[in-house]
Amino acid sequence: MNFVEELSWRGMLHDMMPGTEEQLKKEMTTAYVGFDPTAESLHIGSLAPIMLLKRFQLAGHKPVALVGGATGMIGDPSGKSQERNLLNEETLERNLAGIRKQLEKFLDFDSDAENKAVMVNNYDWMKDISFLEFIRDVGKHITVNYMMAKDSVKKRFSSESKVGMSFTEFTYQLVQGFDFYWLNQNMNCKLQMGGSDQWGNITTGTELIRRKSDGEAFALTIPLIKKADGTKFGKTESGNVWLDPNMTSPYKFYQFWLNTSDEDAESYIKIFTLLDKAEIDALIAAHREAPHERNLQRRLAEEITVLVHSQEDLEMAVEASQILFGRGTAESLRRLNESTFLSVFEGVPQFTVSKADLSAGVNVVDLLADHAAVFPSKGELRRTMKGNGLSINKDKFSDQDAMINEDYLIGGKYILVQKGKKNYFLLIAE
Repeated sequence: MNFVEELSWRGMLHDMMPGTEEQLKKEMTTAYVGFDPTAESLHIGSLAPIMLLKRFQLAGHKPVALVGGATGMIGDPSGKSQERNLLNEETLERNLAGIRKQLEKFLDFDSDAENKAVMVNNYDWMKDISFLEFIRDVGKHITVNYMMAKDSVKKRFSSESKVGMSFTEFTYQLVQGFDFYWLNQNMNCKLQMGGSDQWGNITTGTELIRRKSDGEAFALTIPLIKKADGTKFGKTESGNVWLDPNMTSPYKFYQFWLNTSDEDAESYIKIFTLLDKAEIDALIAAHREAPHERNLQRRLAEEITVLVHSQEDLEMAVEASQILFGRGTAESLRRLNESTFLSVFEGVPQFTVSKADLSAGVNVVDLLADHAAVFPSKGELRRTMKGNGLSINKDKFSDQDAMINEDYLIGGKYILVQKGKKNYFLLIAE
């Protein structure tokens, strides 16, 4: 695989330094991408750089994932309008462990291959450097004029910015530049890659390598992912879409991609999947013929859910989607794990009922009109049942004399009531 050509047709190449492609053709090259450790999970905003490293390894090169334990204590000012909270060591260690676990799904860290991936933490080499050493050995090589010319700095010094920039953030590009220098000297790392907003920080590193060791280093950036309508990618009304299944369930993750617009789906399937050009072109052509079938979105959601989670999680997410949209069965409902079940029915009106009452058995009419106010009156409930409009746990229910007991509980805790096609209610037995 020609790495640069691969990025180009996928729309993943924003800028690169002259000589970068020649270096990659010449030999197996080591490159790094930095990840922000401010949470114990990465979110889908990090998926593009993760896929960048994965493609780099598939092209036969050696990827280095740098998790910024030291730089996370400062906070990168690029694209930020104000300073971030600084992290303590204990929080950083927990975050690093979570991120490593996620990266292992994409990168080969453990084989005997010459280009196996490496994960490093810049805190390991920064913690022993004193302030005086740093300003003497690093600071003297980069002028203030050079640092002030960077966009991330200029924006914060402009008249539009009301917060300015602290000395801590101003020095961030030096710290990141020193990371590149350290990796260049100790791991023969010749390329740093990242989002287009990182160009200034990356080129500070190449400049430091040139001035301090007369070495050669390169830079490559990918576009920042944006939605076609101009809104921010990776955000929903409830916040970030995380890669950790405990923070964003696989069902919600799958739904996020399934709800992608037609225009975005065409670009995302190139960026976030490993499908080849011929298959992607065929999928896009078929989608344009019948966009209402949303087959492109479905394939996109399937591919990414398996990459980030697993085939099993995908199957559960698909099954959960069918349950919500009317094609599920009582059997499939019981197969869902609790977190998926709760994700599917998040926001559905809930009623608490007594588990002791259920163990003795409760008449269905009394349960749904008195114990839980799913129906405002018993008369309305009876009319609904007569019209075949009531389902319990996805089974149609018309017997007004039936007794509901603990056997109806899903996971020993829940009963799903459906009024008509779209109105769901959740009974929680306590």
